[in-house]
Amino acid sequence: MHLSSMTGFARQKADFAYQDKRYMWVWEIKSVNAKNTDVKIRLPQWLDMLENDVKNICMRVFSRGTFNINLMLEVENTNPSLMVDEGLLAALVDKAREVCKTEPDFFAKPSPVEFLKINGVIKAAENTPDDEETAALGKVLCQSFEKAALALKESRQCEGEKIGQALQVILAQIRKNVLEVRQISEKAPEKIKEKIWRQIKELADDAAVSEDRLNQEALLLIMRADVKEELDRLEAHLKTAEELLEENNPVGRRLDFLCQELNREANTLCSKSMDIEQTNRGMALKAFIEQFREQVQNVE
Repeated sequence: MHLSSMTGFARQKADFAYQDKRYMWVWEIKSVNAKNTDVKIRLPQWLDMLENDVKNICMRVFSRGTFNINLMLEVENTNPSLMVDEGLLAALVDKAREVCKTEPDFFAKPSPVEFLKINGVIKAAENTPDDEETAALGKVLCQSFEKAALALKESRQCEGEKIGQALQVILAQIRKNVLEVRQISEKAPEKIKEKIWRQIKELADDAAVSEDRLNQEALLLIMRADVKEELDRLEAHLKTAEELLEENNPVGRRLDFLCQELNREANTLCSKSMDIEQTNRGMALKAFIEQFREQVQNVE
């Protein structure tokens, strides 16, 4: 069994040193159910050019699902260059002089260190990465993301194994109900004939009804109640479902379509039923098919 779920989570940490800088990041990927593929990516604005590369990796590794991808990136500069805001510093000095002249007895002259401690006077240079540095970082970020995507794929496969086991159990229940309906339907001709004869007796005692006429009426009802074709198609669909569960390729869409076919045949079984026991088995069959469909909704 090689099913893959569409639900999973993966987290990948890595770092990269470039000259005096050390980049540290975490990729997080969360995937949930979807009919097609929807990729939502959150990147630092200056790394927006990686969006297509990340999306292509995701599309290559997975066939469908909704993916929420987030990159959390930090930069550590081991040899930062400092900048002094000359304008802010000059304004602060002028203001300090003015206060000291106005109230010389209450305010002492501040030291240069005190000015430098004021928020905004000293700050690290932005040191924006050049094209070469950005390209080098982008390459290792994509490599790291691919590892995260493969980890998510493994997580989805583990979840898929559990879903596959549940689907096998439900298939066994569906097959059991199909067999029971077949056994009930094989007894239907005789039951229908007995029912017609009993109804005739109840309506008119000693009613003269020929055996031929009784057989004709019974034959019409038996033909209307015949579910052999529906049962044969149900068994064929069940065989197809078991084969799909063993495939290595994504089979979620085909299994979903198969659920529709199973449900259609189960509805016909119920509508043709002339026996309460067959109706009950048909309703149970519909319930198991719905359980099967709910599990299939999460299969890639």
